[in-house]
Amino acid sequence: MKAALVTEWGRNPSYTDVPDPQPRDGAEVATVEASALTNLTRALVSGKHYASKEIALPAIPGVDGVVRLGDGRRVYANAAAPSGMLAQRTLVQPLGGIDVPDHVDSVTAAAIPNPGLSAWLALSYAAAVKPGDHVLVLGATGVTGSVAVQLAKSVFKAGRVVVAGRDRGRLDWLRSVGADEAIALGVDDLQARVTERHTEKPFDAVLDYLWADPATQVLTALAGSHPAAHYHATRFVQIGSMAGPTLNLDAGVLRGTGITLSGVGIGSVPLDVLISARTEALPRLFDMVAAGELELRTQARALADVEQVWERAEPSGTRVVLTP
Repeated sequence: MKAALVTEWGRNPSYTDVPDPQPRDGAEVATVEASALTNLTRALVSGKHYASKEIALPAIPGVDGVVRLGDGRRVYANAAAPSGMLAQRTLVQPLGGIDVPDHVDSVTAAAIPNPGLSAWLALSYAAAVKPGDHVLVLGATGVTGSVAVQLAKSVFKAGRVVVAGRDRGRLDWLRSVGADEAIALGVDDLQARVTERHTEKPFDAVLDYLWADPATQVLTALAGSHPAAHYHATRFVQIGSMAGPTLNLDAGVLRGTGITLSGVGIGSVPLDVLISARTEALPRLFDMVAAGELELRTQARALADVEQVWERAEPSGTRVVLTP
């Protein structure tokens, strides 16, 4: 069969012939219909992700996607090791699959789970957003950040959502789907704007998709604009590091405030919470997209184009989905 194959850490995959997967440990062979090209998919086979140590090369990338099982069911599933989803066929545990409704096409269904579940877990579990909360989404113009903004308003009923990002067009669009205020990175003074808003009404939660200097500015602003004498709990949730993997932060920022830091990623969410999100939230996300209540832009590309699209910057807020 044809598949994308990575043979060395840091090397892009090649589109090539590989042996068909064989059933093992309860996993069955399924036909892949679509798999999203996510940052996680790229990072895991780069050798630089903290979970890369669990992967043995050569490897077929692709952690999840939409497949057709032997009984004809079309489901969203995770690939069962050692298989990957960027192939014509893969291994899946059939009991772990979530049925894809007929009114949602495979490309859309493959694109939803990664940003949808990540945003859902960040809002519901890590940030514990409640109706009326004041929320800041740092790096909101990306795929997952824009989903989080929409869900914060429509599902979790946040009272005020402030978004920060570089793409002015996407920031304007976010204002139309739930954001109350936008901060243009590189144009507006991020630290000053966050200081002003936190002083007026403290942020209850921050969803951070950037890290590095933008996160430092926000954390410093949160600490400097709300004195310890007026304690307020702000849950800062780290999800992505598009601006860099590290930051410099004065230790007093955490000792002198009610800020708590946590993350959402592989290994940071309890299994029962993950299972609940997959079984309860994912069907709702499918229905929301189908009903036009949640917008997620996709761009379908053939798996044969994997070598061309692997490092190509996708349009802002658009998820590339590969189809065999």
